[in-house]
Amino acid sequence: MPKAGAGGEQGDAHSVAAYLVKQLKKKGADDVVVSAIDEEVTQLKFVNSIISTTQSWHSGKLNMFVAIGKKLVGTSIRSISKSAADDAVSKILKFTAAAVPNKEYEGIAVGPFSYREIAETYDKAITELGETAVDLLKGAIGVASRNGVKRAAGVFETTVSSSYLLTSNNVESEDRGTKAYFSIRAFVDKYASGHHVCNSRVLRKFTPERSAEIASAIARQAVNPAPAKAGTYDIIFSPLPFSNLIESVGRAASIFNVESKLSCLAGKLGKRVGSENVTLVDDGSLPNGFDSAQFDEEGVPTQRNVLIEKGILKTYLHNSSTARRYGTKTTANAGLVTPTPFNLVFEKGNFNKEEMIKEVKRGLIITNVWYTRFQNYEAGDFSTIPRDGIFLIENGKVVGPVKELRISDNLLHILKGVAAVGKDSEAVFGWEVETPTITPPILVRDVKVTKSVE
Repeated sequence: MPKAGAGGEQGDAHSVAAYLVKQLKKKGADDVVVSAIDEEVTQLKFVNSIISTTQSWHSGKLNMFVAIGKKLVGTSIRSISKSAADDAVSKILKFTAAAVPNKEYEGIAVGPFSYREIAETYDKAITELGETAVDLLKGAIGVASRNGVKRAAGVFETTVSSSYLLTSNNVESEDRGTKAYFSIRAFVDKYASGHHVCNSRVLRKFTPERSAEIASAIARQAVNPAPAKAGTYDIIFSPLPFSNLIESVGRAASIFNVESKLSCLAGKLGKRVGSENVTLVDDGSLPNGFDSAQFDEEGVPTQRNVLIEKGILKTYLHNSSTARRYGTKTTANAGLVTPTPFNLVFEKGNFNKEEMIKEVKRGLIITNVWYTRFQNYEAGDFSTIPRDGIFLIENGKVVGPVKELRISDNLLHILKGVAAVGKDSEAVFGWEVETPTITPPILVRDVKVTKSVE
């Protein structure tokens, strides 16, 4: 972890973290968690098939979580120095004096723990990419142009990060990682577009040219869409839009959202929430998982958790405090306040896309959605707007592109309607899908579709 900070005596993050824990314990803190995050980000944006912006930035900060008599405070500092730490301690004491105790708080994890390195989460080739990033991006843009795309826009971003965590309960851990992310939206004309993304922690598995080719193919097929009729359709969701829905399932599995009445999975532990084709896992230790890490925000080693198995809800996501209240073990998903998933994985099936199309008498292929909004989180009622290529299926054949539709349905109804699962998965992450999600294409029966005009 490099030295950082401005003003006062500067020091590296490890020593300042140790100083914070020591000072806060002296002042009566029961639990202290200090995490140091350091990131170097390089971002290339392109518009109209031309690289428009190249920028890079460095950020470093110390995050603090403190419990004093069940009064909880979280804060952070960007000036990593002892003087900034002293100021933070003073403010934390003032905040806790005014705070109301959280009677349900049951403490943080007790260490020490041992950790194992997760494969394919750090790649020196990404750290040394430099100007080669421009060549990679130009290569992807070139693929789109050669495939008939008139204009393309998107982003290519790399991140190199390190993290250090120290707690008052004998936990000390360190990790590092690299990431590469690419998103492209390709246009053949004003109304014919396609979108695709790719992400990887290692450069050799990063495939921006493939994403450009897929986005281009969708755009070419989407020319001259016809207005579609509202009704009930069988829908084949491509990985990009289905990940949007699966992310909502992952969030609903957090015990915080269950207790806050923001989850359609509340009261359903051990019960059926989906068809037998639905098995959903959260895995913080997944090789090449975009959010994989050796430890959660308490320092507990990450693990694989089966959330839904053949349609049956198996567990909620817990941190140490919520797990103690429920008489279970942490799932290593801290979130010190809100347990959260790391990488959601929808298990693959046996169908290819052509086989799924043949299973559909009247249906749609959805390649992307946006503006997913919940009218009732507790019930699972939502709506989302398909965008880019939307294709009508009649009697097992794709008959052409359509437009002006909105999906208005229920998350549990979607899960229970999963009739076929593809055998080829894709990793999705982006501005509409903030939790990395890996899923194949999915066929869902009897989805309610209404009219919408963008």
